[in-house]
Amino acid sequence: MDVMRHSSAFLLDGPPPSPTTYALVVLNQSLPSFTPLVWNRAAQLRLCADGGSNRLFDEMPRLLADKDENDVRNRYKPDVIKGDMDSIRAEVLEFYSNLVNKPFCPCIVILSIIYVHIRSHDALPFRIPLPTSGTKIVDESHDQDTTDLHKCIAFIRDSTPDLDKSNLCILIAGALGGRFDHVAGNINVLFRFSTMRIILLSDDCLIYLLPKTHHHEIHIQTSVEGPHCGLVPIGTPSRSTTTTGLQWNLTEMEMEFGGLISTSNIVKGEKVTVQSDSDLLWTISIKKL
Repeated sequence: MDVMRHSSAFLLDGPPPSPTTYALVVLNQSLPSFTPLVWNRAAQLRLCADGGSNRLFDEMPRLLADKDENDVRNRYKPDVIKGDMDSIRAEVLEFYSNLVNKPFCPCIVILSIIYVHIRSHDALPFRIPLPTSGTKIVDESHDQDTTDLHKCIAFIRDSTPDLDKSNLCILIAGALGGRFDHVAGNINVLFRFSTMRIILLSDDCLIYLLPKTHHHEIHIQTSVEGPHCGLVPIGTPSRSTTTTGLQWNLTEMEMEFGGLISTSNIVKGEKVTVQSDSDLLWTISIKKL
């Protein structure tokens, strides 16, 4: 069985890790304190899911309190706002819409193409046409059967129809905390898009899916994450899970709700391995950055 490797190197100072390409989705929940770092160093495509634009508009200036508020809002503008548009405030929508409508010099091409290489050696990029200096507004109020996060993930997926997504990673800021039904919906998105790498982020922890189709190597960035961690089966029980690199390792262990699940475990080194006959959620604490 193939090995899938995971890392939280996007939380480190320095250039974005290669060959992984990152997209960032901002949800309508408090922004993690490290959002500016992720925005500047990791995210090559940035979306707000409906009310996430309110959070970006309100909270990014607070996270960068030493900078001019208006400068921050103009610099940290999403490439796309997408959703059913029932949460975005009118003045926020107007602000980002006006960015799109600003006049440009005639010599400037209105639409640019963002080329994102899934692998550093790929000749074929994926291409997303976006306004050169503003935000693309996508109103999907007709669709009430999917969440705003689902809509954003589908947008990213559909923008790369012919390419291997194995080195594309989507970071979701503000995915945890607040209403539990929202959190459950965000976790469900991990399963709905199980072939894509998606990481749910808060100030306190991160969560992502470990598909049963692979063995997993998790490379721990000890300066920014851990030591507390967990492995949780959701949807179906795990009849056999085996790990290395944890204080309390599992050996062909059964896990299910109503029985044992591995919570409040501890990482003991810089690599954790996981093998399971069921999809599992991996979670690990994030240190104050």
